Amino acid sequence: MTEPQDMRIRMTFKPKRLFQMRVAGLGFRNGHVLVHRAVHETFWTFPGGRAEMGETTEETLRREMREELGVEVNVERLLWTVENFFDYEGRNWHELGFYYLMDLPTHFPFHPTDIVHRVQDGHELEFKWVPATTEALRALDIPPYFIAGEIEALPSTARHLVWRDGDLDQKS
Repeated sequence: MTEPQDMRIRMTFKPKRLFQMRVAGLGFRNGHVLVHRAVHETFWTFPGGRAEMGETTEETLRREMREELGVEVNVERLLWTVENFFDYEGRNWHELGFYYLMDLPTHFPFHPTDIVHRVQDGHELEFKWVPATTEALRALDIPPYFIAGEIEALPSTARHLVWRDGDLDQKS
């Protein structure tokens, strides 16, 4: 018996409710952080993707960076685990997110304003470096939104948060 091709962790519930487990990395260079988006989207996010059955979150991040960036990254440490609740494309999402600090190889391109990488991964993805400041991330619209408030002082130990988009008064 062959394994299904897509082993990524995502479950659909009725009506219009989805669960997924996502792993993302924050890579820094020259005071900037790497972000990406599907070109048809208006918002940006941190590079990563859905975990697959049987792999650790660190393995997920390494695999996703090989697939999307074509590079091997060093996964440094877990920054946040997030129970993330949001609406997207008319559906209610419950996402378990793991956000790691990662180190990108020095040969990965850097430019402070231009798109530095594009790849086809289900959708066309584009990557760019943006200033690693609260102001820059808020202006760019990067969910989950609490990260913008913590980008200039990353937590020294892993933090767990529950984040519900739309509740602007919540404390991270």
